[in-house]
Parts: sequence; C-alpha cells; structure tokens
Amino acid sequence: MGRQAIITVIGEAMLELSRGTGEGWDLRYGGDVINTAIHLARSGNKVRFASAIGTDPMSADLRTAWEGERIDTSLLLASPDRLPGLYAIETDAAGERSFHYWRGESAARRMFDLPGSGAMVEQAAQSDLLYFSLITLAILPEEGRQKLFALCEAVRANGGKIAFDGNYRARLWPDAQTACQWRDRAIALSDIGLPTLADEVEMGEAHDAQDAARRWGAGQGREVVVKLGAEGCLVDGALVPPPAKVDVIDSSGAGDAFNGGYLAARLAGQQPREAALAGHRLAGWNIGRRGAIPARDASAPYGRAEMR
Repeated sequence: MGRQAIITVIGEAMLELSRGTGEGWDLRYGGDVINTAIHLARSGNKVRFASAIGTDPMSADLRTAWEGERIDTSLLLASPDRLPGLYAIETDAAGERSFHYWRGESAARRMFDLPGSGAMVEQAAQSDLLYFSLITLAILPEEGRQKLFALCEAVRANGGKIAFDGNYRARLWPDAQTACQWRDRAIALSDIGLPTLADEVEMGEAHDAQDAARRWGAGQGREVVVKLGAEGCLVDGALVPPPAKVDVIDSSGAGDAFNGGYLAARLAGQQPREAALAGHRLAGWNIGRRGAIPARDASAPYGRAEMR
C-alpha cells in the first residue's frame, strides 16, 4: 500500500485487576482486541479502536491511556448509563492464569445501539484492515453480531481485509455449538484467520493443528495461522517454532501479542513465516512480564526493523 494502512479493531476492553505486591491489587486494563490494538500501534501502525465505554472517571482514564498509546479513539462511543467491564486475573507459580469476570452489563455490549453508532460503522467501513474476535461476537447481542457482519461485508466491498481471532471463552456462550455457528460465519467473511488449537479442541472442532487449519479454510484463499502455545504455530502447513525459549512470568495476552506482531509484520510486507517469527518474538516478550499489556521497555521487539 502506498499510504499507511488504516486498521480498525472492534470489541471489548475492560478494567483489569491483577495481584500486586503484598496484599494489594493493581488496576490496569486489558481485553483481547485492545491488547492487539496496542501492539499494532506500538509497531507504528495507524489503529482505531471501535467500542463503547462509560462516562465515568475510570472510562475517561481508559480513553486517556489508549490515546497515550497512540490509539485513535474517534470511534469509541460513550454510554451514560453503563460502565466498562471488569476482570480479575491471578497467575500460579508456572505463570498460568485464571480469570474472574464482571462484564454482563458492560457498555461495549451496546456499541451498535448507541447514538453515533451509525457514524462509527460508516467510518469503520473505510478500513484497510478490520480486526475482531470470537469474544467480540460473544459479548454482542444477536442484532449487534449481524451489524458487525454487515460491517465486514462493507469493508471487503471497499477493498479492505478482515482478520478474525477465534478466541473461545465457554462461559460467554450457551454452548459450544452456538459458538461454532457464529465462528463459522465470521470465518466465511475473513481473509486472515487466527485460531488457537486449544480453543478448537475445547469446542470439539479439531484433533490437531492440520485439522484446525483445514476447518478454517487454509488453502482456500484464506490465510490461516494456527497458534499452538509453546510449540509455536502452523503456517502454510509447516510448524514455525518460537525462535527462543522464554521463562513464563504471566501468560496473559500471549495470543493477542502474537496477533499484533504477526499482523504488523504482514502489513510491513513480510511473508507469513517471517511474520510468524515476529509474532513469536512479541509474544515471548509479553509473557516474560506481568500484565496483559506490559509497559514498553528497551527490549520490546516493536518497530518494523526489530520485528524482522
């Protein structure tokens, strides 16, 4: 692309409580799509976040924090009678995570019903890349899901592409079959698929990485990357392992960081295998620190040159 690509990331972002030192808790923010959005923005991309938050002081702090990460919040709507969702995260000695959520009445669930949603959709349709996840679909009512799919069709009609992450959280769905039905509709509208094998297995939809790739349409004009955790990922039918072993401190946001690194590298013109290595490097940096979005430091592999 001759100009800088416009990326729109759509979904839910929440307040995050994580164990601090001693008896206290630290308050941050997180959520699968906002995590990826920040990684993309830190890599030098133009990123817009489409969602809804409240009009309370914590929502104002969220907006300020995202703008500090150079996220364009012009598509971020405000609901005067709702708050952001909240989740608490704990990690065990091996860095594995467990979550507790308070998100049933979050503002993001109403993003397609609020005043200004029509203008949000109209602007989002002019994206070069629209990114969302199965969690985005899970938190929306059925009418909102249909509106999101219509937005996907508009983006593609305008020459843009769709990237979809198959993040499955069983507690957000009545059953796995329902989640699979909505996932399959999203896959059909996607140009880039980013499933995680563990999610596909939990949904009863795949036995191994090759099976998951086939189910997501690999080799049928769709770019599919199957994430395999510590083993790496499957790209173009081949395993791409991480370039280095990492001591896990906090596995939160690992897949989101991989997605950010992978998509940033692809937008920079790298081939899928090289982009997968970039995703691994960013995910490895992420899990070596606490929080879903660690503060950027000197060793963070951001920037197109560093991604290579």
